[in-house]
Amino acid sequence: MERLTIQVGPYEVNCSILCEDGRALIVDPGQEAGRILKLIERKGLKPAAILLTHAHFDHIGAVPELQRACPGLPVYVHPNDRPVLTHPMNQMPPEYPAIAVPSDLRDVSELAVSAIRIIETPGHTPGGVCYHLPAEKLLLSGDTLFAGSIGRTDLPGGDMPVLIDSLKRLAALPDDTLVIPGHGPHTTIGEEKRSNPFLRTVVSR
Repeated sequence: MERLTIQVGPYEVNCSILCEDGRALIVDPGQEAGRILKLIERKGLKPAAILLTHAHFDHIGAVPELQRACPGLPVYVHPNDRPVLTHPMNQMPPEYPAIAVPSDLRDVSELAVSAIRIIETPGHTPGGVCYHLPAEKLLLSGDTLFAGSIGRTDLPGGDMPVLIDSLKRLAALPDDTLVIPGHGPHTTIGEEKRSNPFLRTVVSR
């Protein structure tokens, strides 16, 4: 499965596009829907679904425009993050206005893509997930794990002890797993276990 990653929006969200059999799975389209669609078109792909690691405004900003451009495009999110989508605090106008509930909103557990394993990683938000592609040695970690850090837990629904438990699941992945976080540079599980103080704490327990 080929992967393309571009940074979108003022918060420079790492939006990944997973390509397989002429289909494009769009992960965390935070902004710049036109740019995302142009990239997909250049690759000769058809948008097949939007996958959200979590529902914070900077990761969902392009969802309405993508659905307008691609009628019937489903959106996958964990049920525990559905309330986050339209929460009054989940916006930052003018770049990120509040959005309505997306059409064809689906439970991420219903995602039928054999190459993708869904790892539930609440803590940053109640319904955070990571997308693990074992054959590609790839993890799309959203805002659960960053290079050298982890997601904040001081926003509504954040929970540090829960996030630490989620990190234990990620620490169990192979060290050579490439990690594409929600923001910032790429890393690996092994590097984070060596240098990230939060993962080092989890591993040492």
